[in-house]
Amino acid sequence: MKKNSLNEEIIWKDRKHFMWFPITFTKYELTEERLYSQHGFFNTHYDELLLYRVLDICLERSIAQKIFGTGTIILKVKADASPEIRLENIKDPLIIKRELSDLVEETRRKSRVVGKEFYGGDNLHTSEYEENEEYSNEESDIEEEEDGFDFDHTQ
Repeated sequence: MKKNSLNEEIIWKDRKHFMWFPITFTKYELTEERLYSQHGFFNTHYDELLLYRVLDICLERSIAQKIFGTGTIILKVKADASPEIRLENIKDPLIIKRELSDLVEETRRKSRVVGKEFYGGDNLHTSEYEENEEYSNEESDIEEEEDGFDFDHTQ
């Protein structure tokens, strides 16, 4: 397999297609742990996505894309800067979507990232707070019970 400039093995690479012609200035490159994209000719923008940050993978295909054998893969990502990455008009989109899905699962397993770190991560703090609140309520009930007893046995 070919390697990129960072000495990573390239699993897949493609360009954004116009009809079936790859004549645009948008390039995509997939390695075992990252997805790279490059957009533009005069002003070039480079993106790097760690695959374990992908939450969901969707595929869109218009009638024209079906005719020309292309499609657009949309990656929902756990990132503040860009929550959605689009691989537009790539060839063999079903195969690439399946490959991406497998690589995302593999990198999550290698990185020991589980779904709860992505889904409901904000609620994780809420549930911890609620548990602590219940605990503090139990403590205050005990304190109230202690206050209700008279420990002075001199009566």
